[in-house]
Amino acid sequence: MACDLSLGRQEVCKDSVGGLQAVYFMNFTTASFQEDILPDNIAENPEYGEILGFPAGTTVYKYELKGTSAYTETVNSSRDNGTTFFQQEVTIALKKLTNQMTTELKTMAFGRPIIVVHTNAGDALLVGLRNGTELTAGTIQTGAGLGDLYGYNFTMTGTEPNQAQFLYGSTKNDPFENLTVPPETIVYS
Repeated sequence: MACDLSLGRQEVCKDSVGGLQAVYFMNFTTASFQEDILPDNIAENPEYGEILGFPAGTTVYKYELKGTSAYTETVNSSRDNGTTFFQQEVTIALKKLTNQMTTELKTMAFGRPIIVVHTNAGDALLVGLRNGTELTAGTIQTGAGLGDLYGYNFTMTGTEPNQAQFLYGSTKNDPFENLTVPPETIVYS
């Protein structure tokens, strides 16, 4: 792998917006986006590393968001060890406690789902591509005052050898719009 830089960047326009509009969870299996099956089930654009399609038969579970949910990716690079990895962190705030969601949160804690993060700017990123994500922190809360959060705050963390990859051609309305193989089923709560 070459370590030489290949491009620069001009100052960009101030036309972006922050925040997340939705996250999509999919179950991690040994067949999900693994290196040995990538050529058959998912195409990666070799120039830009964008995800062009999903494994056949993929089901994703959509969680609509509004408010304080966010995505952060931290680059961890050690000169002494000669290593670099990326820590991916999705913080999610969901309003209103329900028995179903509390049970689903427990399932998330036991598993290691892959997450598609759909931003308010219309980009979509695949988090936990190789290793999945882990529920690393969370609260189920009622709040003390009438205006306090009655719901969930939790963090999903992934540790990956590469940065989260963009989904090809995502739009503000549909993160899967231009994929060659979109998810087969999208389940809404």
